[in-house]
Amino acid sequence: MLVATWNVNSLNARMPRVEPWLEEVAPDVVCLQETKLTDEAFPADAFAALGYESVHHGLNQWNGVAILSKVGIEDPILGFNEGIEADPDARLVSATCGGVRIHSVYVPNGREVDHDHYHYKLSWLGRLIDHLDATTDPGSEVIVAGDWNIAPTDIDVWDPAAFEGSTHVTDRERTALAAVVDWGLVDTFRQRHPEPGLYSYYDYQAGRFHKREGIRIDYLLASKSLADRAVLDVVDRNGRKGTKPSDHCPVLTRYRAA
Repeated sequence: MLVATWNVNSLNARMPRVEPWLEEVAPDVVCLQETKLTDEAFPADAFAALGYESVHHGLNQWNGVAILSKVGIEDPILGFNEGIEADPDARLVSATCGGVRIHSVYVPNGREVDHDHYHYKLSWLGRLIDHLDATTDPGSEVIVAGDWNIAPTDIDVWDPAAFEGSTHVTDRERTALAAVVDWGLVDTFRQRHPEPGLYSYYDYQAGRFHKREGIRIDYLLASKSLADRAVLDVVDRNGRKGTKPSDHCPVLTRYRAA
């Protein structure tokens, strides 16, 4: 199974990029973030024409998450599970695809350290753990993938000094992310690629992409049983090139069959 995650930064703007990418790369499952669409506006028919079932969670012109699958979609949940404090934004959608429980996440940005949105970000990650506890067994096959808006370590930013005092790199954010990982997940990309210089997000300004001045905030975390079968982890820089790209690259992991 080839699984991808991609923050498309407006699906309306990016469909001319997304459709040919799906045809060329042909992932089995794709987690999308920042679709910026309501459910009614989501182009499910266009994805169906490419062979993908889909589930989308979008409330307005902001945020929005989706799962596309060629291997089926079962038991979808929009947002946090019942009984967990509801999220005012559309940042989480879950479904079972080909026997794997998939969660597409768009973690809040945080804006500034100690801003209300920063505390919302930390709370959101705690509620994500509650959601996993309520819906998913860490001993089963699980993938939590998306735009995490956190660089796990200093190696995941092009210049740690440039981010000092900013969100995405603070100890509290990294501790909250580590708690999600400790639930029973593995960052297979970083295990396979311990070297620096591998990023998934590049700001549009100052030629960051061409200078390779980015950060790694998009990744797939897999349960241990599934992580043991990961055979490929890659950031697709080609998805960030060309005309009107998203500021995020697609990130992909391939898992061999059991």
